[in-house]
Amino acid sequence: MKKEFAVIGLGRFGGSICRELVIQGMEVLAIDIDEERVNEYAEVATHAVIADTTDENVLKNLGIRNFEHVIVAIGDNIQASILTTLMLKEQGVKKITVKAQNDHHEKVLKKIGADQIVHPERDMGVRIVTNLVSNNVLDYLELSAEYSIVELIASSKIHGKTLIDLDVRAIYGVNIVAIKRGESIMISPQAHEEILKDDILVVIGAYQDINRLEKKLLNE
Repeated sequence: MKKEFAVIGLGRFGGSICRELVIQGMEVLAIDIDEERVNEYAEVATHAVIADTTDENVLKNLGIRNFEHVIVAIGDNIQASILTTLMLKEQGVKKITVKAQNDHHEKVLKKIGADQIVHPERDMGVRIVTNLVSNNVLDYLELSAEYSIVELIASSKIHGKTLIDLDVRAIYGVNIVAIKRGESIMISPQAHEEILKDDILVVIGAYQDINRLEKKLLNE
């Protein structure tokens, strides 16, 4: 059954969310105050409308409360972002994800009840820098301010060692939740599983602990 999403704000971030949701087969209502942007997504989204989402009556007329998930991707207008989020919350939208411009914006969004807050520019910057400064990190996903999931390339230093040998949970406080080897992937690998050079280890834990693991076991 298709889920119904509304995306408010059709800049680069909101537009990419809209396109990807449609690719995934979701029903999407695309909303922006700018007519040109709405026209751009008229043939992409299920529906596209010009609307001022800081107006309570406009949101009611759009039936916004009937959408399972609303993404607020308003660009530089922090006031409009906050007012829109507040209106959505008051109208009983089940899940609200909001793009934050900075930490102060995030604090306000948390106080008014946003369910999920994203910093796409900051998070992408962290991912890029993490990949640039490390030879072993393939990908990085921040789960919270403290915890991350990271893909690490196994070096020859740990070739042939088992998960028991490495004992990363006890020593580093992290968990290897999967091992990718060529086209195959082992989810929740067994303790006796041997790691081979160039295996991709999917590790979850606090970033500083993952960093210690990388420096100790993976750097050649």
